[in-house]
Amino acid sequence: MSRKTKNFFELALIYIVVAIAFVIIFYPLLWALGVSLNPGRGLYGASMIPENWSLDHYRWLFTDPRSNYLLWYRNTLAVSASVAFFGTLITALTAYAFSRYRFKGRKNGLYAFLLVQMFPVLMAMVALYILLNTIGLLDSLFGLAIIYVGGSIPMNAFLVKGYFDTLPRELDESAKIDGAGHFRIFFQILLPLAKPILAVVALFNFMSPLMDFILPRIVIRSPEKYTLALGLYNFVNDQFSNNFTRFAAGAMLVAIPVAILYLFLQKYLITGLSSGATKG
Repeated sequence: MSRKTKNFFELALIYIVVAIAFVIIFYPLLWALGVSLNPGRGLYGASMIPENWSLDHYRWLFTDPRSNYLLWYRNTLAVSASVAFFGTLITALTAYAFSRYRFKGRKNGLYAFLLVQMFPVLMAMVALYILLNTIGLLDSLFGLAIIYVGGSIPMNAFLVKGYFDTLPRELDESAKIDGAGHFRIFFQILLPLAKPILAVVALFNFMSPLMDFILPRIVIRSPEKYTLALGLYNFVNDQFSNNFTRFAAGAMLVAIPVAILYLFLQKYLITGLSSGATKG
């Protein structure tokens, strides 16, 4: 086989793999969009490209008095924004301590972070329920946010620590000579340099409450405190409300805040994803 023929087959294989990945990713999204534009409520007779498409389902979500969609959206954004900010800040502080200081139990602490990630989250659900009930934060968005923040720390701290390890320690030493303290070094020197990996952590933290259903299902009881995942679930689960078209419309709108945040952070994401894997 000639070199030219070999290159042709390699290029064809690459295009085939990309095409398969494209279909796997976008086919469900196109179906969800198509279903959301179909009239009616059920999946029977719905098509990916509806002939008589309509925005009635989107209009209902925002204008109908019986719809709590905007309330669920507000609850979810409040939790996501809190987790993105506080989770990223606490993760950065934890990673800074493990990267720049030597203390007893440091290595065991890092191993513990990795060990925690090996167990499924479902194993901790009963303990989390009892904990929130004990401290009076069950059925609370604040309690839900605390669980998300705590759960985001171990793996993300390990990633951010790897990024901090790549930053030269001479920066810290120079700042100390100039009289800078630990917090000033962290906030004014290292934190700006760590924007790429922190952008990745913030995006992942923001997405977790948007995508998660199991934890809110266990923690939240009051309908006015539902997140989007819980609220949309009722569209297809209630005995008298099997409304798949409205469910699809509401699910499509979940992607808007993630897309906006991604566009805002995109210049940092590629660098952060590649650099965060550096072993510390």
